[in-house]
Amino acid sequence: MDAQIDLKANTKADKASAFGLWQQIKEDWIAHGRDWTKPGFRAVAIHRFGVWRKKIKPKLLQAPLSLLYGMLYRKVRNTYGIELLYTVQLGRRVVIQHQGGIVIHSHCCIGDDCIIRQGVTLGMRYLDRPMDAPKLGKGVDVGAGAQILGNVTIGDNASIGANAVVLCDVPAGATAVGIPAKIISSKVR
Repeated sequence: MDAQIDLKANTKADKASAFGLWQQIKEDWIAHGRDWTKPGFRAVAIHRFGVWRKKIKPKLLQAPLSLLYGMLYRKVRNTYGIELLYTVQLGRRVVIQHQGGIVIHSHCCIGDDCIIRQGVTLGMRYLDRPMDAPKLGKGVDVGAGAQILGNVTIGDNASIGANAVVLCDVPAGATAVGIPAKIISSKVR
């Protein structure tokens, strides 16, 4: 496959060392149009807080932050319909464009500058493989209602059409549409 996603560079530890919590949240706020009221921004900010609080030592100090994270996570999930656990490897400047029906597998890896719209599921394909989760490269654009299922890799700058069901890898720069998704173009942007 042309696009290899650098998972090592996309780990939470690498991001945390390079960028602090407030810098990440500020960058996400800018990516979301400088509007702190957007549900997508709030979901991403809560995710960043959830990742950050796991680094607090000793565990006694971490406990109240974990309680706060749990309440905030449930508020975002139940109010806006955006399920984004702290265990997701989330790149920089990821934009959740609209709220409602967004489910992201807890082991999913999402690259920098991705856009995710309403009704998207990034989840497992088979019940007997709970750790299989999608990996999105940098700059991936996921259309409304799209389903990306299983251990698939979406290459950098790929586009997934609205309501597409992606069950296999999508190369970098490609556009995938349909049920099941088929590649309709492979232009590198």
